[in-house]
Parts: sequence; structure tokens; C-alpha cells
Amino acid sequence: MNASLEGRVAFISGAGHGIGRATALAMARLGATVGVNDLKQEFVEEACAQIRALGGKAIALPRDVSSREGMREAVMQLAREAGRLDIMVNNAAWVRYQPLAEITPEVMDRMVEIGFKSVIWGIQAAAEAMDAERGGAIVNVASIAGFKSPMRSVVYSGIKAGVLGITRAAAADLGGRNIRVNAVAPGAVPTEGTAKHRNAELDARRIARTPLQRLGTVEEIADAICFLAGDAARFLNAEVLRLDGGASETSL
Repeated sequence: MNASLEGRVAFISGAGHGIGRATALAMARLGATVGVNDLKQEFVEEACAQIRALGGKAIALPRDVSSREGMREAVMQLAREAGRLDIMVNNAAWVRYQPLAEITPEVMDRMVEIGFKSVIWGIQAAAEAMDAERGGAIVNVASIAGFKSPMRSVVYSGIKAGVLGITRAAAADLGGRNIRVNAVAPGAVPTEGTAKHRNAELDARRIARTPLQRLGTVEEIADAICFLAGDAARFLNAEVLRLDGGASETSL
């Protein structure tokens, strides 16, 4: 199978750290020009520097993609500067876990804007920017929480279940234009963003429930995203890859 992304142009939201940065680095290694988006300028600059140190090509796109205008501006800037758009990875998220009674409008609105609305705005902008004949690939980052929800995750689980629905519906809408829309659903993956929601005891329980007896890594999620974005997955559409070592499909 040809895993190369040589000549492709990819936009990755939330690429400043975690799964997003790992995906940006992985796609750059495979030859793609990567549009690095994040809200924080310093994160974008760090990720771009890492890509360029590898000999890859990166375009810095520090912008708030929770708004339709912000997302479209970022995507169109990448398409103009790189000459095309082939891959869209909707990864940006802002996460808070709270007991049901403590959920506030402010927290919920911010989570929905970044984790749900930005996915729709990203798909919309990508469909506009992608070539009408060549098409492209869109990969949305969902979560196992969209299938199997932990405590204190009412808003987060609802958003990630929504991302799965968005993926299926967009695949139906865009398939006629040769634009594939798929998703990954990671389980517990250690990142900078999840550190405050994890501890050794909780990780040990998660590992005990996982047939592979370990947690996943951001690099493993990135590899799956690259697969869905590449030619090896050219007939995969409206699919979700569960990346949790088998924890959600087994009973240990």
C-alpha cells in the first residue's frame, strides 16, 4: 500500500499540541504540506519549527476556528498559499469534565463552539476549497466517549456522539464529489490536554480493562488519521476507527 502523501496539502485544526501536533508531524514526514492551526501563536510556531526541522513544509495558521469566519479564513489562506487543499483534519477541542449539576452555559457554549461547530465549519470550508474533480479526504477526531461515556462527561460525550453523526451525514452529502469523510475515536490517550483529567489510579483501571494492556499514544492516533487521509483508504467512507486497544468491544 502506498502511504505517501507527497504533493498533498493538509489542514489540521488544533495542531499545536497532542494528537493534532502528532498528526501534523506524521503527515509532513509522508510528504504533505501541512497547515498548522491553533488558537495560540506559540503552539503554532513550535509545531511549524518541528516540521521544518524534519525537512517538511508547514504553513502557520494561528486562528480561532470556532467561528465560521475564522475557519474559512484559515482554510482559504492555506489553499491560496499552497495552491490546493486535499486533506482536512478536524481535531480542535476544548474539554472540561464536570458533574451534571455543575455544568454552566459558559463552559458548555465554549465546548460546543470548538468541539462541535468547528467540525461543521471545517467540513464546509474544506468542501469549498477542495478541487471539484480531485476531491479529498476529511477526518474528524471523535472519541470512544461517543459510544461509551464515563462519568462527568455529559457535554463532552454529547459533542463526540454528535461528531460521529456529522461524519456520517457529511459523507452522504459529499460522496458525489469524491470527498470522503471518516472519523477516529480514540480512547484514553495521554496528552498535555488530558493530563489534568488523569491520574495513576485511573490510568491503571483503564489499562486493566484494555486487552492490549496499555494506553494508546498520540503517534498511533496520528498514524490512523494518515491512513484514512491516504489512498489506501480510498473506498472507506462514513467509517469510524475505534482506537482504544479493544477496550470498548470486550469485557475483561
